[in-house]
Amino acid sequence: MSGWSMRNLGDQTGRKVTITGANSGLGAQLALALGAAGAQVTLACRNQDKARAVAEQIGPSATVAELDLASLDSVRRFADGFAGADVLINNAGVMAVPRARTADGFEMQIGTNFLGHFALTGLVLDRVADRVVTMSSAMHRLARLNVDDLNWEHRRYQRWIAYGDSKLADLMFGLELARRLAGAGSSTSSLIAHPGYAATDLQGHTDSWMDSVMALGNKTPFAQSAADGALPALFAATAPEADNGEFYGPKDFGGMRGAPVRCGYRKVADDQQLRGRLWDKAADLTGVSFPV
Repeated sequence: MSGWSMRNLGDQTGRKVTITGANSGLGAQLALALGAAGAQVTLACRNQDKARAVAEQIGPSATVAELDLASLDSVRRFADGFAGADVLINNAGVMAVPRARTADGFEMQIGTNFLGHFALTGLVLDRVADRVVTMSSAMHRLARLNVDDLNWEHRRYQRWIAYGDSKLADLMFGLELARRLAGAGSSTSSLIAHPGYAATDLQGHTDSWMDSVMALGNKTPFAQSAADGALPALFAATAPEADNGEFYGPKDFGGMRGAPVRCGYRKVADDQQLRGRLWDKAADLTGVSFPV
């Protein structure tokens, strides 16, 4: 896979791909790339106006569907109307936002980035034919994940740690889903990806001094474009050699940019007992069970 790029994407005609948060940033780049390669793309988004603008660039092979991952009611409505896909890409997310709660009372980052995607995947998994790709982040290394306090009800809120928690949870979810799918003999795979340092709108919503710092960081040689940041997820979603349970990210500058490769992660993510506790907690909080 060394040197894998858009040139290797191949013809995606006949494949159906659903992408959460495809109205901007990495999600928009995923939708544009897959649409250009011939896939039928569903942009599952909260911001319908921005999603429609992206869909118009793709053309008639793109459709827009309403999905707010910060609301389990919205997730269930979307799932009720889900007609099936070859690939589900769990991409949407928020980063280092001020303390807030979802419609269901979850801490905003764990609720949107992890619990919303956990619920969505569980509700539609029986209609995903090929792959589930979940976006994590190199920032999962910041996590201090406390399964008994996922929603920061008993800890002093720290927005960056909460973001790291959500991304470690996404990684552990993707790994555990892969294990369960394999154990069930399913033909569906679960893969995880991270974009490295990609210059996107995600960095501009912390409502803190970090917005200015990250705006400068987006202009440094370490930052790559959103299109390049989408490559690991595109590889995970399409490459025949992408394997169930693998984590893909950029190969250069400590994983910040470059072509997608298998990458390492914090070994706590391999703790089977912790993964099981996280899965059970997510199932309890969302009320969603999985067919595997």
